[in-house]
Parts: sequence; C-alpha cells; structure tokens
Amino acid sequence: MEVKATLMVFNESEVKAQRGVTEGQTLKPLVGSGERPTDRIRTALATYQAGTVEHLHWHPIEAYYYVISGHAIVRNIEGREYEVGPGTSIYCPPGIAGAHEWEVKESLQILSIRASTESVKKLQFTVDKKTKRSYIDLDELARRGGVSFKSHY
Repeated sequence: MEVKATLMVFNESEVKAQRGVTEGQTLKPLVGSGERPTDRIRTALATYQAGTVEHLHWHPIEAYYYVISGHAIVRNIEGREYEVGPGTSIYCPPGIAGAHEWEVKESLQILSIRASTESVKKLQFTVDKKTKRSYIDLDELARRGGVSFKSHY
C-alpha cells in the first residue's frame, strides 16, 4: 500500500496579504482556506498598524490569538483591560460573553486561530457597548457568505 503525503510546509513570506475586517489590519491566511485547505481550523497571521482599533465584537466560533510582536490593549465585554505583548495568549470562547476589543498601541502581529473553515461560521458581530446589541454590516455579511443559509430542516 502506498501512502501519499498530505503534510504542508511553507514559509509565511510565500503568502499574499489581504485586507482584514478592520481598517489598519491585514491578514495572511496560512492554512484553512484557498491554496491550503484544512478540515477544521483556520490559521492566519494578522498585522495591525499602530493606532488601529478593532471595536468590541464576538464570533460564533472559538478564537485563539498569540501575540508575536507589538503591544495592544484588549478589552472584554465588561470593559476590563488587558495589556498584551509578545508571548501573550488570548482565548475567546464563542458567543457574546467572549467579546473582545483591540486598541493597538504599537504595530502588532498575532497568530489568529479559528475553530472552523466554514465562511458562515467565521462571522464577526460588532457589539454596542451600552446596549449590548450585536450587528454585522451587510457588505461584511455578504463577503463571508452569510446572506443566504441552507435550511437545517
């Protein structure tokens, strides 16, 4: 019996950067999309310019971030602030209780890992800090493939 290798080895420099969700953010999709599909996870290298603010938001899937370089303040839904820098891990459970906000103080580079490769599960919902109401802009919803869903019945 012959076994065909499925191991992927590549350098981040070979991956083209694309626009992120927030102005001042770029993403390099490492695995879980495009040329390097996976079964269950999506990993990207995210870079934020100093001064970038990614407003309070949540995801319907787990998200994990590892800070490679730079500094930021991360806030949770209660407003608690965490100073993060190289070596910091940030785990965001799915749902509004795992909501988080980034205020980038020094150019930031993070490894972003999401628990799904399905576009409709990679949605990001912005949270109004006062009312806790969540929303997503229509153009972002369309970009993520969330305008029409298959029936679950």
